[in-house]
Amino acid sequence: MSGSEVNLKDAESLCLIHEDLLNQAILEQNPKDEVGGNFNEEGIHFDEILKLGLEYRNILRIDHLWEFTSLTRLNLNNNYIEIIEGLDRLINLTWLDLSFNCIEKIEGLESLRKLELLNLSSNKISVLENMDTLEGLTHFSIANNLLGQLDIVLYLRKFKNMFNINLLGNPCSKEGDYTFFIAAFFPDLKSLDYTLLDEKTKEEASVKYHDVLEEMKCNDLQKQQAEKAKQCKEAEVQLHTDAFVEFLNDSKLFKSMFNDDQEADKLHCVPEIARLLRTYPFIQEGVIIILCNHRKKALEFLNHTLTFEKEMVDLCMQLFETGLAEHKRREKEVNSFFIGQNETVTEYQQKALQILTNFEQQHKERTVEMQKLSEGHLLKVKINQCNDEINQLCKGLMALEFQMVSQLEDITNKLDINISEMVGYFTESQCRDLEDDYNGKVRVTALALLDDASKDNLDEFLPDPVKILFTCKETVMDALATGHDNHLMKINDQETEMVSRANAWKVALIKGIQDKDLKQNRTRIKDIHRYMDHLCVQLEEFQ
Repeated sequence: MSGSEVNLKDAESLCLIHEDLLNQAILEQNPKDEVGGNFNEEGIHFDEILKLGLEYRNILRIDHLWEFTSLTRLNLNNNYIEIIEGLDRLINLTWLDLSFNCIEKIEGLESLRKLELLNLSSNKISVLENMDTLEGLTHFSIANNLLGQLDIVLYLRKFKNMFNINLLGNPCSKEGDYTFFIAAFFPDLKSLDYTLLDEKTKEEASVKYHDVLEEMKCNDLQKQQAEKAKQCKEAEVQLHTDAFVEFLNDSKLFKSMFNDDQEADKLHCVPEIARLLRTYPFIQEGVIIILCNHRKKALEFLNHTLTFEKEMVDLCMQLFETGLAEHKRREKEVNSFFIGQNETVTEYQQKALQILTNFEQQHKERTVEMQKLSEGHLLKVKINQCNDEINQLCKGLMALEFQMVSQLEDITNKLDINISEMVGYFTESQCRDLEDDYNGKVRVTALALLDDASKDNLDEFLPDPVKILFTCKETVMDALATGHDNHLMKINDQETEMVSRANAWKVALIKGIQDKDLKQNRTRIKDIHRYMDHLCVQLEEFQ
């Protein structure tokens, strides 16, 4: 059958996986008396099955396997399957046989991280792909497929635990250097096409492909270093993001404050200013420096701006370092909370266990006594006593549960308060004060320059918009005011984003803890009532 086209006769018998087929397969492989705990009057518990064989069943599509979460071995060979799908929840699978089907593409295996053996032999596969997550793969068979070039096989080099590969029957396996090629590029391989690779073959292959191997090792090393650097960078970015201080360790905030100034575009018409802006592109209030005859005032303005840049970047760096330190403090606080929470739960679980142990011992003795009683009145009295004891047990366990919930709420509220204080302290900033101080100095310098400019004639070559700007005090002061507002807006936006994200993180953290506690509380209460019901059913047997 394996990979051949489905003829009309076969098509009539094709089927999908359904519950009856699964039950039948399980019982055929494990008779009812051997299935044991996996079978009861309600049917088979699919989530407890470890091995499942569905070979030779004319299956066209993989389906209805999502309940087999404990499955470790699955055989689907010798069917008519065309697409690998429906395996996402089989996360414990270590063995998967899909040989002798009609599969054209490797896909749908991303969740099978525990997979050790994969058999895709006798299909229609021409490319090795989409297997990157199968890091534990040791045995891989893809014989009798359509793998054309030997280079395709190099994809398998990423599987460091691989020691058994079967490629027989593919076009690439018919190339003259096939065995030496595989032996050279897979030095740790033990078996190829079910034949052991001896050391002599590996040595000859190593010599034959020495130059290529050295170049590949060099490339692999570079890729590893690049990947390591990338991972370090990603980890660093993630840390900065978690600390809400990304991009504060440079001059990004400062530069953003001087963007989008409409008046600055007019400066590009002036050669002297154009050169200055290329050197200091952040100087938007450089409007004043156009008065080149007033170099002393211009340098004073420039000094204000450079000083402001340094102070702002230093302040951002301080905030950045504070953010990282506060992130560690928050992590420590959260870890301490979870330790305390676990200790509280463990303490109450031990108390509940002691109560149950004492009750069960006494209950067992009372049950034995009732079994010996034959007189109806005495038995009824004893049953009533047992019912009273069960009610007392229920009240005791529920009271203990209430105490534990209250204590958990207290430590959660304490965490909420502590985190809120940390977030509030961390987001306090002095950037506005720095901008106010800078703006005041710039205004003083601007007024002095405008006063000097009013006594001189502006150069004739200047464009009219520039002349208008520097002959109108109101226009210049409005531009400075607009710049000041824009700067404060950038600072406010940055702080608002930090505060919002920090608060959102805190809210999500507390809500997650509360939701989990509530869910566990409901589960424990259900368990208590379920146990009470069980005890009551036992008593009913004596009535």
